[in-house]
Amino acid sequence: MKVLALACVAVASLAFVPGASAQDSKSAPLAKQLIAALEAAKLDSIAAKDPSAADVYIGALYIPGFQLLVVSGKYSAPILLDTRIYKKEYRDTYIDLSSSSPIETRLFIEDLGADGLRVKREDNQPFDSIEVGGKRTMLDSDWKKQKISEADYLKTFASGDERYTEMLTALLAQAKK
Repeated sequence: MKVLALACVAVASLAFVPGASAQDSKSAPLAKQLIAALEAAKLDSIAAKDPSAADVYIGALYIPGFQLLVVSGKYSAPILLDTRIYKKEYRDTYIDLSSSSPIETRLFIEDLGADGLRVKREDNQPFDSIEVGGKRTMLDSDWKKQKISEADYLKTFASGDERYTEMLTALLAQAKK
């Protein structure tokens, strides 16, 4: 009976341990490509219209050697952002999205290290964060402190990394124009 109980506990605990697929960052290679493109073009920011959603825009600010800040959201005056992107006024676009997009449509990624999102914080290293609709999740491996379950933490990482990958893809396409 004890062996069966221990086996059940072991199997149940494995369901919450991040597997290789949950730990792998889909955004990491794209973040590195975008940073390389920005550095080659001597840019510290980039912006693009989201190809998958009407009136949604994406902006990024790169702080060399430190972090990549990426925001997406709807904007009430799309013609203004279309014009800014056309004129390559990327920093202004990033600022507008960060400050004026409706919070319920906003996704904000803080990619410390500018190396893609990481589900697990390494010892003595900074951690990334994802803010969706005003709710921030720190990817510091301490979901209990944030009063969320491990499953919700992993789900937030997975969906955030997926969306971040889409955002980076759109920004990379813009950088290559």
